[in-house]
Amino acid sequence: MEIWINPACSKCRSALTLLDAEGAGYTVRRYLDDVPSAEEIRAVLGRLGLEPWDITRTTEAEAKELGMKDWPREEGSRERWVEALTRHPKLIQRPIITADDGSAVVGRTEEAVREALARSGRR
Repeated sequence: MEIWINPACSKCRSALTLLDAEGAGYTVRRYLDDVPSAEEIRAVLGRLGLEPWDITRTTEAEAKELGMKDWPREEGSRERWVEALTRHPKLIQRPIITADDGSAVVGRTEEAVREALARSGRR
C-alpha cells in the first residue's frame, strides 16, 4: 500500500494511526514534496474510479483563484483538471491510499481506511 499524505492534515494523521494500529505495511508519499506527475494522477484516478474534479479541493484558496468551481466537469476538460492538480498539488484530496489489489480509496474516514486494508488482504 501507498498513502499520499499532507502531514499537516488531521485526516492523514488519523489514517496513519489506524494503519499503524493494524500493523499494515505501507509507504508514505508526501505529495506536496514529491508531486505526482499527470500520468500518476491519471493512474490513481483509474484506481479510484473517479474523475479529477472528484478529488479536487475546490474550496482551497488556490482553486478559488483559478475559478475551478466553474470549470466544466466533462471528458473534454479532464486534462485541464489533471494539469491543475500537478501544478497545484495542495488541491489533491487527501489521504489517497492505493491498495494491493490495484484499487484505491480516498481515506478520509475510518471505514475507507479499513476498506483499503481489506483490499490489501489485511483484516
